[in-house]
Amino acid sequence: MFEARTRDGVCQCASEGARWLGTGPAGGYRRADAVYNVTVPEGFDRTDLDSYVDERRRAADFDVAGPGLLTGVDVAHARCASVGSVTAVATVGVSNPAALPLDPGEEDYDAPGREAADWRPGTVNLVVGTDRALADGTLAELLATCVEAKAATLSPLVGVPGTTSDAALVGTNPDGDSAAFAGSATAVGSTARACVRDAIRASFEARYADDDPPASVEDARHGVVTDRVATVFEPDRV
Repeated sequence: MFEARTRDGVCQCASEGARWLGTGPAGGYRRADAVYNVTVPEGFDRTDLDSYVDERRRAADFDVAGPGLLTGVDVAHARCASVGSVTAVATVGVSNPAALPLDPGEEDYDAPGREAADWRPGTVNLVVGTDRALADGTLAELLATCVEAKAATLSPLVGVPGTTSDAALVGTNPDGDSAAFAGSATAVGSTARACVRDAIRASFEARYADDDPPASVEDARHGVVTDRVATVFEPDRV
């Protein structure tokens, strides 16, 4: 089971020998003894994100190198949840909600743009690890399970399934007992869903203990609504 600790705006999730799958341009599969969730300052405009994560974890006196996620949320609001073989760590901010209406033509949205140079996105970041050994495809399945749980948790809380900048890292212990699947009906998947739900809810309550989250995309400082309509068709019958 990995351990989480925060210092100087950096949250380290450590698990010796773990193999990780992460989203984003710096994501993919990799081995690392620790991964990070890093709070960025207002006006953040760095593009060398790997270097930035490395600089911040060194400045916070974390010696172990590893990939990282970035967030405008103070990692003091990070919360952990653990069930069985799975632990999840979440930071939740929803200043930039991403709505997906089922009938986009029936809603009248006016999504705001950035109103200030010092705006920074809130972001919902997840780090989820399991003591079970998962193959690459099963680790990808775990990532999908966790993202689904994130959306299912956020929807009743704030009316959207996520924000414009959500990211996730999921990890496995290659030396643990193997698990062939990580969907919602499996031991790994069901515990991951519970951990993600409870970590997100706890971080949300911590982040918005003293102020209210935006009530809608229109009320947010920045957000998007997917108002495109796709062409639906049947596959060719051959």
